[in-house]
Amino acid sequence: MNILVTGGLGFIGSHLTEKLLQEGHTVCVMDQVEDTRLVEEFVRSKRFFFIKSRVEDADVTERWINWADVVFHLAASLSVRRCVEEPDEIIAGNLIPAQVVLKKAVNSKTKVVFASTSEVYGKSENLPYKEDGDRLVGATSTHRWCYATVKALEEHMFLAAAKKGLPVTILRYFNAYGPRAKSGLYGGVIPIFISAALRNEPLSVHGDGKQTRCFTYVKDTVEATSRTVGDHCNGEVINIGSSTEISILQLAQSIIQLTNSQSDIQFIPYKQVYKSGFEDMRKRVPCTEKMEKILHYPASVSLTDGLKDTIRYYRLFL
Repeated sequence: MNILVTGGLGFIGSHLTEKLLQEGHTVCVMDQVEDTRLVEEFVRSKRFFFIKSRVEDADVTERWINWADVVFHLAASLSVRRCVEEPDEIIAGNLIPAQVVLKKAVNSKTKVVFASTSEVYGKSENLPYKEDGDRLVGATSTHRWCYATVKALEEHMFLAAAKKGLPVTILRYFNAYGPRAKSGLYGGVIPIFISAALRNEPLSVHGDGKQTRCFTYVKDTVEATSRTVGDHCNGEVINIGSSTEISILQLAQSIIQLTNSQSDIQFIPYKQVYKSGFEDMRKRVPCTEKMEKILHYPASVSLTDGLKDTIRYYRLFL
């Protein structure tokens, strides 16, 4: 197929691009930031094209959506800190590109796989999170929830188009991590902890460290994602993640052990890290039944093995 990946040089996007090229697809990556090393690596394939452009450049986006059989829309503005400090930028940086992609895809009837997030579940305590479950987010004055809100709005937009016949699949990612990951919403705590551990610096755990998450190795994330190119998952919302739960404190302890680090752990109150407008969730666990049933793929890389691979990667840069 001809496949357009917006944000295709980002963390998940670059691994997805790599996977799609391996599968024999022709891939055009659209990204506003050029990673020269990655572009040089991917361009070795004659089936790779790179377009340095913002998705908001409607003429460029239209051209490549018309060319594509499938669009993976991964381009997004994110990070917890920016949600708190720059909510207007987070809202505009997600909503406007999604509107452009949706409009052009509707015109050309091109399938869209939209990258959403586990953030949309908010602070619901109805675990594990099911795709048709209720959402629970905080007050609009708590800017922490602006990302969850705008991504949910984008889901509504794409599902409305799906109701009118556009082929659409929505994927809700749960804390992907692995090589190339940077600090942010997607497993950002892991590269932060690994970097500190490799330098024998303290690992900063926010709050009491008992909050839990389910981390998904990026190879599992992109394997599941790549299986959405067909029509079998049109109109579906699917959690992409592992259901293995770990506390942030346990995660820090595991990373110290796996890196043979001399680091200690320091507990930092949230109010010392974020400005007012932040709120955390104690647990976040996905139901992965649809991922396994529709995409025929369960997350298979253990956290220990995934962390070992990620640590090997970060050792090369420290």
